[in-house]
Amino acid sequence: MRLVLVAAVALIDRDGRVLLTRRPEGKQMAGLWEFPGGKIEPGETPEAALIRELHEELGIDTWASCLAPLTFASHSYEDFHLLMPLFACRKWEGIARGKEGQALKWVPVNRLRDYPMPPADLPLIPILRDWL
Repeated sequence: MRLVLVAAVALIDRDGRVLLTRRPEGKQMAGLWEFPGGKIEPGETPEAALIRELHEELGIDTWASCLAPLTFASHSYEDFHLLMPLFACRKWEGIARGKEGQALKWVPVNRLRDYPMPPADLPLIPILRDWL
């Protein structure tokens, strides 16, 4: 089975809300909400992947020193296995906006389960809730 490495981040605002992005139409699992992030390119660290993805997808900039490793997901889908470290980040520059047409929502941590998410993301919610 193919292993896919993806890095994700829980961006946490001053009010303790977490940013979710909605997968756009045409993508696998379209319409589901997820933590921002993306595939780790060959030779790239998870932190570098997040810095790149946040800039490309949301128009914000952060630094490796602001990305705190929190937990990870390991989930088998039908045609691949996903390994996804989740980082927490409270400091960035810019205002997050969906540069690829994706919807964004700042969600109180106790309401994250109200949003349909990919199966790999679901076990991350209680860990994030307990940490916050």
